[in-house]
Amino acid sequence: MARTRVKLSYITNDATRKATYKKRKKGLVKKASELSTLCDVEACVVIYSSACDSQPEVWPSTVTAHRMLSNFKEMPAIEQRNRTVTQESLVRKRIAKVEEQLKRLREKNRRKELTQVMYQNIGGNGNTMKKEDLNDLSWLIDQNLNAIDNRLHMRIESFVLQEK
Repeated sequence: MARTRVKLSYITNDATRKATYKKRKKGLVKKASELSTLCDVEACVVIYSSACDSQPEVWPSTVTAHRMLSNFKEMPAIEQRNRTVTQESLVRKRIAKVEEQLKRLREKNRRKELTQVMYQNIGGNGNTMKKEDLNDLSWLIDQNLNAIDNRLHMRIESFVLQEK
């Protein structure tokens, strides 16, 4: 049976919050360990909760975390910036990706719409069109003719090669 999506909000019951904290902390450390093992990457986790622990918990060890942090600080500023991901940059990349997908879908829909208009006009059910639509339709027809021409040339070439 599938789990239901958990509503992410502050847990007001202290006992429930502490139990959830311990379970989630254990899961986070396990995931970091798996990532480190499976992908052969250096990873560390620092978890601090003022309510549950007086000292921050560090995985795999404090020494390893200090070494990784000092290695990061020794990198040139440009490389540090390239290796650092902020929430803002992550959201910007997602927005750009979604905008690109939207652009492709709009182009695909426009092409389908124009193809439908083209077939309607061929069948004699033409309607009046705007100048922009006529230009786009002309471009679509040219694209289709070029594709047909390319396929025709490929067939002729393959036929000639078979004859030899």
